Amino acid sequence: MSTQVIAGPAGDLEIAVHDQPGARAIAVICHPHPLAGGTMTNKVVTSTERACQELGMATLRFNFRGVGKSAGGHDHGIGEQDDAATAVAHLRALYPGLPLLLAGFSFGAFVAAHVAIQVQPRHLITIAPPVGRWDFSRFEHPRCHWSVLQPDADEVVSPAAVYAWVETLDPKPTLHRFPETSHFFHSKLTDLRTALHAEIDAAGWLA
Repeated sequence: MSTQVIAGPAGDLEIAVHDQPGARAIAVICHPHPLAGGTMTNKVVTSTERACQELGMATLRFNFRGVGKSAGGHDHGIGEQDDAATAVAHLRALYPGLPLLLAGFSFGAFVAAHVAIQVQPRHLITIAPPVGRWDFSRFEHPRCHWSVLQPDADEVVSPAAVYAWVETLDPKPTLHRFPETSHFFHSKLTDLRTALHAEIDAAGWLA
């Protein structure tokens, strides 16, 4: 694992890359809300990263603008999409031609969902997408496998709002619900990794 700074759309962009010799795919993971303490070291983010590594992927986490060593300031999910696109371009340059998994947790799920149509991942994974807290009205359905992972006892994002939103989508993403699980997956991170393995395996794109 190496942490470094690359050129981003708002200045420096801090990233953490885990190289994978003979990688089968690449994964970029977006972290939760910066103004609520979200960073690339969040445990849901690192657990998602670990699950991807266990499946043979090279991974990249990054800090959105204004977080850690990343320059700039919070841009309400707009400039953060450019940050995510830059992170994807960097990892693709390191591993050209490999399929991309794009994941995000909470605010990071909002960013990942909105940038997916631009970066065209093979698989989009949105964990506790903040439906009802952030505006999904201009969201464009991605052309890829898509999994929504939602804790049933989420105290930050309304599970009912997420489930109702999923019902409006066509085609519908795969929905994985986590009983008795909080927003941050306290004591349930192993369950999250198991579900991620299952979702990726079931999608069938990872050769």
